[in-house]
Amino acid sequence: MAIPKRIAQTLINSLKGGVVPRVGLPYVTVGRKDEIDALLRDVEMIEEGGATFRFLMGKYGSGKSFLLQTIRNYVMANNFVVVDADLSPERRLQGTRGQGLATYRELIRNMSTKTKPEGGALSLILDRWISNIQQKTIEETGLSADDPELLPAAEKKINEVIFSLNELVHGFDFAKLLSMYYRSYREGDEEKKAKVLKWFRGEYGTKTEAKEELGVGIIITDDDWYEYLKIFAFFLRQAGYSGLLILIDELVNIYKIPNSITRQYNYEKILTMYNDALQGKASYLGVIMCGTPQSMEDPRRGVYSYEALRSRLAQGHFSGEHKDLLAPVIRLVPLTNEEMLVLTEKLTDIHSRLYDYEPTITEKDRVDFIRIEFGRIGADTHITPREVTRDFIEVLDIVMQNPEIKVASLLGSDSFSFAKDEIGEEEVSEEFAEFEL
Repeated sequence: MAIPKRIAQTLINSLKGGVVPRVGLPYVTVGRKDEIDALLRDVEMIEEGGATFRFLMGKYGSGKSFLLQTIRNYVMANNFVVVDADLSPERRLQGTRGQGLATYRELIRNMSTKTKPEGGALSLILDRWISNIQQKTIEETGLSADDPELLPAAEKKINEVIFSLNELVHGFDFAKLLSMYYRSYREGDEEKKAKVLKWFRGEYGTKTEAKEELGVGIIITDDDWYEYLKIFAFFLRQAGYSGLLILIDELVNIYKIPNSITRQYNYEKILTMYNDALQGKASYLGVIMCGTPQSMEDPRRGVYSYEALRSRLAQGHFSGEHKDLLAPVIRLVPLTNEEMLVLTEKLTDIHSRLYDYEPTITEKDRVDFIRIEFGRIGADTHITPREVTRDFIEVLDIVMQNPEIKVASLLGSDSFSFAKDEIGEEEVSEEFAEFEL
């Protein structure tokens, strides 16, 4: 497996630190095929002008963030714009002290495209839109770049896009700022462009400030920030992109809000976004939110505590143990032992290529490692891919730095004995029987 060392280093460091890397995910992706296929069907719907809304539910370390990043990388490669944010005490969907607007600012700050995957792509998108229209006008009219007739011809095309936004809620305001950005671009007024970008990023605190700097008495607020994301989705399509995907993680931070009324307001915001997507009030827009089972299903504080959401999202009577990946909530089941074994094989290969050594860990060693990890008390319900991955990378690091150590003796040491004892030498479970070497 050929993998650049820069990406290998990022993968190993991120996974050992318990965080999801933003690059190189295809090198370590195992399982989740059904979930990925379901989300990619949503992507096709968005590209055709629809809107989708999904929840990913799984416990800490189960792979929610990993799945989010996998989808993020895929859609960016297919000409989508992605915005993502983690909720926190300072960033919510609704708040009395600007917490909702703080989430919007984080989303726009993380706006990413294929050519700028690290975020901060807003100015690039706007400049590219104007440049592409000018280039398209040259191709269609045969005018030269310095022909005085080019400017009015390009303006006509730009105005067509701007006028198409006027029918949307707050579309007139958005179009007004877009026109202002175009004029600044045309005149080379970098200071004015920066102020318009500041407005789009939601960084004006008062209408008075916006009036003084831009001559407009409107700003993006805690109450209407989602409406502007819907406008962005429509505009991005007109600008040549496939659509907009919004990724919001850590719903648990809404669950943790102590004030019940504030929680309800946040859940009401989720309901508004959900209804918009399913009722066709948004176009070229997808939303994926991630939460733990407790933050979703707790009847007192979770998402399901808001009856309007519970009645829409709760499992039906016929689901049972069967997966329904067309439902609004995708429940992540643990990776199988076989899938985890494949992951350890990939990690062994990446680790050895990164540090230029011949791996001494055999397939039997990896099988023993998986057997020990999953032999812990309660591992069938509590152990996660994150824990197993961190442990295995630690084993790889130790064995590489101490070549004299045999993997078998390391796994049999006191640090692993508590796990090994839960299985016993003759009590290998049937699910591992096929791995006996």
